[in-house]
Amino acid sequence: MARTEIVTITNMCMVYDGNKILVQDKANDDDWKGITFPGGHVEKGEPFTDAVIREVFEETGLIISSPQLCGIKDWVKKDGSRYMVLLYKTDKFTGELRPSDEGEVFWIDREELSGRELANDMDKLAEVFFDDSLSEFRYDIENGEWKYILK
Repeated sequence: MARTEIVTITNMCMVYDGNKILVQDKANDDDWKGITFPGGHVEKGEPFTDAVIREVFEETGLIISSPQLCGIKDWVKKDGSRYMVLLYKTDKFTGELRPSDEGEVFWIDREELSGRELANDMDKLAEVFFDDSLSEFRYDIENGEWKYILK
């Protein structure tokens, strides 16, 4: 059995300030439209923590520090490669909030998240950020249909 595989690694970060969370509206993203947390691709050879700090800055204008890995989202794509999203959270940041080409960014109360138009599966993914007993969001194919699993 092969021990290596082709993997795309990305990240996502929940920046919070007390009960407020920073969200991004990806209204112009045809692949994953809706409210989500900022994040993006890890460049080849880039340290994971550096990547999430860079992505949050590029998408929000905030400079985060001490991002804590709180979970992983992953699935195997039809071509056999794996797609992984490293999930981080932090309440340590400086800078001035600004939008980017990725979408508008703004603060909301945590309880407001469920009332927003969320990106696909963001409601379940948020459970990993909010529930410290969870650390994995995974998709498997069961009977030809995608099924999510939280652990």
